[in-house]
Amino acid sequence: MANLRDREGHQELRIDGNSNIDNLADDISKLNFDTGRDRGSTVLGKEEQLGDKDMAPMAGSSINRSLSRPQLDLSGAAIQGNFEEKDPTILLPNQSDDISHLALDIGGSLIKLVYFSRHENQPVNDRRRKIIKARLGITNFNRRSFPILGGRLHFVKFETAKINECLDFIYSKQLHRGGMDSRSWQTEGPNTENTVIKATGGGAYKFADLFKDKLGISIEKEDEMNCLVSGANYLLKAIRHEAFTHMEGRKEFVQLDSNDLYPYLLVNIGSGVSIIKVDGEGVFERVSGTNVGGGTYWGLGKLLTKCKSFDELLELSQRGDNRTIDMLVGDIYGGMDYSKIGLSASTIASSFGKAISENKEIDDYRPEDISLSLLRMISYNIGQISYLNALRFGLKRIFFGGFFIRGHAYTMDTISFAVHFWSKGQAQAMFLRHEGFLGALGAFLSYEKHGLDDLLVHQFVERFPMGAPYIGGNVHGPPLGDLNEKISWMEKFVLKGTEITAPVPMLSPGTTGLGGFEVPSSRGDSLRPDASKLNVGVLHLIPSLEVFPLLADPKTYEPNTIDLSDHGELEYWFKVLSEHMPDLVDKAVASEGGTDDAKRRGDAFARAFSAHLARLMEEPAAYGKLGLANLLELREECLREFHFHDAYRSIKQRENEASLAVLQDLLMELDSMDEESRLLTLIEGVLAANIFDWGSRACVDLYHKGTIIEIYRMSRDKMQRPWRVDDFDIFKERMFGSAEKKPHKYKRALLFVDNSGADIVLGMLPLARELLRRGTEVVLVGNSLPALNDVTAMELPEIVAEAAKHCDILRAAAEAGGLLVDAMINVQDSPRESSLSVPLMVVENGCGSPCIDLRQVSSELAAAAKDADLVVLEGMGRALHTNFNAKFKCDALKVAMVKNQRLAAKLINGNIYDSVCRFEAATSPSFS
Repeated sequence: MANLRDREGHQELRIDGNSNIDNLADDISKLNFDTGRDRGSTVLGKEEQLGDKDMAPMAGSSINRSLSRPQLDLSGAAIQGNFEEKDPTILLPNQSDDISHLALDIGGSLIKLVYFSRHENQPVNDRRRKIIKARLGITNFNRRSFPILGGRLHFVKFETAKINECLDFIYSKQLHRGGMDSRSWQTEGPNTENTVIKATGGGAYKFADLFKDKLGISIEKEDEMNCLVSGANYLLKAIRHEAFTHMEGRKEFVQLDSNDLYPYLLVNIGSGVSIIKVDGEGVFERVSGTNVGGGTYWGLGKLLTKCKSFDELLELSQRGDNRTIDMLVGDIYGGMDYSKIGLSASTIASSFGKAISENKEIDDYRPEDISLSLLRMISYNIGQISYLNALRFGLKRIFFGGFFIRGHAYTMDTISFAVHFWSKGQAQAMFLRHEGFLGALGAFLSYEKHGLDDLLVHQFVERFPMGAPYIGGNVHGPPLGDLNEKISWMEKFVLKGTEITAPVPMLSPGTTGLGGFEVPSSRGDSLRPDASKLNVGVLHLIPSLEVFPLLADPKTYEPNTIDLSDHGELEYWFKVLSEHMPDLVDKAVASEGGTDDAKRRGDAFARAFSAHLARLMEEPAAYGKLGLANLLELREECLREFHFHDAYRSIKQRENEASLAVLQDLLMELDSMDEESRLLTLIEGVLAANIFDWGSRACVDLYHKGTIIEIYRMSRDKMQRPWRVDDFDIFKERMFGSAEKKPHKYKRALLFVDNSGADIVLGMLPLARELLRRGTEVVLVGNSLPALNDVTAMELPEIVAEAAKHCDILRAAAEAGGLLVDAMINVQDSPRESSLSVPLMVVENGCGSPCIDLRQVSSELAAAAKDADLVVLEGMGRALHTNFNAKFKCDALKVAMVKNQRLAAKLINGNIYDSVCRFEAATSPSFS
């Protein structure tokens, strides 16, 4: 679950123009926040008004690609969302200088605006990366010969009645002139006479003259249906958790296979309803619709309740009880079910039916009850009509969008139950996080250059900024342009000392009272009003990310071991993270010299991360599918957001120096042993050294009881077999053979390393040395960005160079792998075959978290994996919290010391400080 930025009412999406993971930290720090403020109460977008002509089926065609002005390149786009309306912003890396900056969907009630802003990315000159790319045969990540610019797509909305505010917004940002950041823009501005902006919706015709008069630009109209489908297709293919289901108050995100997306049914609920069968890119047909939609709900609601806005009407429904006005099956059958035909007593037999027999006037009914009854009547019927059309075409997937839904929990629940009830569970309703901006996004994509075919799900990383817990609700801050403004915003809007010491109460799931449910509920407040106000984070596009090629089955791979859908687990881990926060803040502030500025940033970080935890405790699915790995990464990204890029820098340096000072003695001890005893001692050493983990409270307490070397020796002396998970003998037999089996020589081993200090120097480096001694190429896999005291790929070459001073094996391998300065020229100028030693190499893993999701790794790691036949995962984060159950095509060794009692009990039925040495043979015959 990764993170960034924030603005008034919308988010931005970031794209890494250089396609290099190293730029992420800079991207995060440079992130600025635009404002997409909603002016006043909003009303339902008049998406469609259906007449006789509209009821006829209409065949779709591919979108017209305009050549009227230079076009936008969306290859590698990433979306970021609006905190309030779940409306993201998208970042574009492969963008040339001369581009179109703006597209609109102008409905009868709302204007949806999508605009582009540039983000310049600086090239990274990393000698280690150049060496490893040359050795592994990695081609240049960037596919363009011209300078690549990064950018974002922002999503903003205005009331159509206040269109002048929209025009002022466009003018203030000079969007009609290429944006404030346009290199060609001068004070007087270029001539806009020939500027053409894409727009869809009825207002594209109605307000064309106004745009010409006020801004001097022409509107090029795009077909509404084309734009709607194009926007939906883009989001469903590009965003991992774009679609979700909503049943009985439970939100579950759906991972769709982009190769198996079509056909599907798209139901757009505006003023009326259009039902569209989508068969592929640009291939769709409007197969049905109804004039009973959002406009019906709002129009009747306004007449019956005197509400002034659509949102006010929805809010009323939260306090309603439809049993006072709807006739239920139980009302007809004396409180009994009609079980013969499968109808429960709570099933609605007739909406507003009780008004027939009761001697009451409209003023005798509560507006809340009328609103809820009306909402149910319309939502049920839309759900039923949609399912019947899905049945007609044999479709199982139905996606609902449009501003009628608005992330409203009860609306989604009602539609979902209707589809579930009438289909007998065979079909399911799904909803979209960006539901309101499909048309505007489609209009934006109608520019000629878009590159949609290049987008892959694993290249998108979603991150959430400090404002996500607040902007997702009703609090809006000012536009935030720099770090100082972010800190000021936190100080102004967030109460100091927001500690998560107890779980926020969660409401029990409710039901809608549709027939057949044992515990029916008719009250609208059975679901929290904002239960589904999703926060859509910044989606970074990182073109260099790939799926780890050694996963046995990437489609079924799930990185997280701990299931946070269990509320007990959720509460426990939130408490752990909260209790660890003061120590983390102290380390972060100390890493920046303990200045007043650092203290202020540390305080802002603590408030921001506490607010994230509070929001997720209240609504675990607010940021998408939640796992422990997501929480840990969220913490690291939050630190970076406040410019703490390496909180444990000084601690890591100190521990590295202390460990390197005794490495030579350890290597001499190892060399005196026979090879079988040495292998056991090496694995014991890896386990013992893995105790040094500043992310564990138990281990932090140990640091106060001795020096790093004393703790290492104590841990190693206490290593007694059998360990809690002990596959060492199987691994030893694989290495050395037996009477029945031949010894196995590995070609290349990938060692996923964990912590700095003793962990890498006294644990993993000696193991790497042993593999090198046996003729195995070794690749050390380190973090791309710092996380706690984990060692990074940038730090590893220096550590290896220091260690090589004490060992000829390490020196020769480091030279062959290009890790020593005097070897870099040799590696570049000489063919690989000239090296007399197997190489020791370093690659980055593509992330900045204590855990790792192997669906998203760096391209250099993916390249290194192609010749690897052994994977070693070390440490709790990479081998236990994630990937404990992961299966690989090649042999895999998972080694870690468990530093958390709850994890030990749940995962291995053990205790704190138990050891795990799990060996799993290759699942693919080619690796056996």
